Order: sequence, then structure tokens, then C-alpha cells
Amino acid sequence: MLDPDIIFLNHGSYGATPVPVFEEYRDWQIKLERQPVLFLGRELQNYLKHARECLGKYLNADPDDLVYVPNATFGVNIVARSLNLTPDDEILMTNHEYGACENTWWFICEKTRSRLRRQQITLPVNDEQEIMEQLWQGVTDRTRLIFVSHVSSPTAITFPVERICARARQCGILTFVDGAHAPGQINVDLQAIGADFYVGNCHKWMLAPKGAGFIHVRRENQTLIEPIIVSWGWPAAAEHSTGSPFLDYLQNWGTRDHAASLSVPAAIHFLGDYKWEEIQRSCHAMLAGVIEAMGELTGLEKVYSRSSFYQQMAALTLPEQVDVVHMKEHLYNKNRIEIPCYRWEERPIMRLSVQGYNTQQELQYLLSAVEQYLKQAA
Repeated sequence: MLDPDIIFLNHGSYGATPVPVFEEYRDWQIKLERQPVLFLGRELQNYLKHARECLGKYLNADPDDLVYVPNATFGVNIVARSLNLTPDDEILMTNHEYGACENTWWFICEKTRSRLRRQQITLPVNDEQEIMEQLWQGVTDRTRLIFVSHVSSPTAITFPVERICARARQCGILTFVDGAHAPGQINVDLQAIGADFYVGNCHKWMLAPKGAGFIHVRRENQTLIEPIIVSWGWPAAAEHSTGSPFLDYLQNWGTRDHAASLSVPAAIHFLGDYKWEEIQRSCHAMLAGVIEAMGELTGLEKVYSRSSFYQQMAALTLPEQVDVVHMKEHLYNKNRIEIPCYRWEERPIMRLSVQGYNTQQELQYLLSAVEQYLKQAA
């Protein structure tokens, strides 16, 4: 449904929903409006159960350990507010985290007088062991939880979350993975990852409608979770209880539109119909070509030493003198290219997303537009 007059190279920000999935989304909204009492009062729990089962199969997770939330940041707030941090606790994160989630931790740590440690992971990334060693430089005997992205939003680096979670568990440290950009871009196996808490979005790379995120909590940690909204799910013995306080607390908080979450099975079906793993590989190959071409164009060091550190999204380093705000506006207003340009750790970045609807011709047009802009800027 994207505007055909725009070259959309920013799938990573909000995603894009295919027409058949969007039609499913509208059908759920119509079903709600036709008989809202029946839908919300008597049928919704079964609909959500089915949607969780489909998502659980896709992510290799028990559906009773999954709850739909509006987005990944919402899920981060649930966990952060549930931990009851003290001044003796520290939260360890990297400098590659999403700004809204980082804000959440700053807010909670200021409120609880706990400490947020922001560990530097330097660029370019060369190997997983280097990431592990740099991250563990921030671990102390006060570290309560490690918060790390599966795929970083600002730099698109794929972090070795399975190794991080395994090592943290040996040290008695909780782990929390922000998977906003992972499901649909890479294969996510929640059992194998083993994070204590994992949040993700279905409305980005999984192609579901906006407002479909999820939170996964290991069974032994679900007693830590408190309701962010106290409503009909509390206490757990309420009339419409699922038998799980974790599900009741986070599912039953008043009247809202669940259509996006209920459309996730349709999005998963769409991915299967179009053999999306093949499309992922094709997009990755096209992206690799752009990364090489941009390196030749700018003469600057690449963010990644190996292609395994990025998937369908990558950070492209721009010359230091570039005005990233002006460049972003110029590319949109003159070339009709939607792509984010920003500064991360004082480094000018262009973040390119390549999705199944993008073409080699669009990517070549981007390179030509960038080359022309840089010549004019010089």
C-alpha cells in the first residue's frame, strides 16, 4: 500500500503492511464493530489464544509465555517498572540501543536511584568475541540485568544474544533482549536464545499492521511481572481469567482495538506463502552491494567487517561534514527517497533498509542521488 511515487528505503522505522494482511486487519475491526459485546466479552480470549499460538510456533516459544503489546518499547516499560530496582542495582546496556528504550531506563534508574551503565561497543565490529569482551567490561557485582538489542536500531548490528544470555545466566544476571528489528528479518528461536525477557515487533519486518508487538518472559520470571495498567486482569482470579496471572495482567486492561495483534497469523501466513527466507537472502545480497558501493564512493571505513553482522538493514557512514538533517530533507524533497540520516555517537549515518518490495534500480538511484548530493555539498 506504499505510495508508488516514493522510493521507500526506511522499512525499519515502521514497516509496511501487505494488502492481504491489511484486509485481514480491517476484517477484525469490522467484526468488533458488528457485535462489540460478543467480541470483547466472550470471544476475544480465544482469538488471542490462537494468535499467541501462531506467534509461538513462529518464534519457537510456549504461547503461554507470550503476550501481545502495542510495541517493543511498551514491553520494555513493563519489565523496567516491574523489577523494583534499588540503589544497589545496576542496569548494563550498550551504546547501540534504541533511544526510546534508553530513555525508559534513564527514567526508571533516576526514580529508583539505581545506576545505568552504558558500555561502549566500538565500530567497526570484527567478531562476536570482541563484542562479548567489550560488553563484559561493564559487568560488576551490582549488575542486576543486561539489556541488549538483538538487531540494533541505530547501527543495525546483530548482537550475539544467545552467547550473552548464556554467559549472564552463569553469572546470575538477568537478560533482556530488545528484538524490535529481529522477527521477520532473521529467524528468531526464543528457546535457543534463552533471554529472561524478550520484546519484539510484528509490525516491522514481520509485515503485520501497526501496533502489534509482543513480550516473552521465561516461566520462572513471570512472578516478577506487575500489571502496567491495573484493570480486569487483576486479581488473577477475575471472571475472565486465563489461569495465568502473567497473561491476565498484560492482556486484560480495558477496551482497545486488538485487530493488529489478531492479524499476526495472517502476516505469518503471508511470509510463508512468499517463501520469505529466499527474499531475505536476496535483500541481504542487494544490501551488501550498496555497502560496498558506498564505501568506494565515500572512501570511509565500513561499520561491519563481515556480512553476518547485518541482515536487511545497515548503517552507512557519511562524510563528517555532511549536514544529515539537510541531506535527509534533500533526498526526500528532490529525489523522493524516504531514508533516515542522523548522527550516532557524533558519526553521520544513513540507515538503509532493503525489503521485498525494493528493487536494484531503486538502490542504484539512491547511490546516484547520494553521489550527486556529496559533490554539491563539497
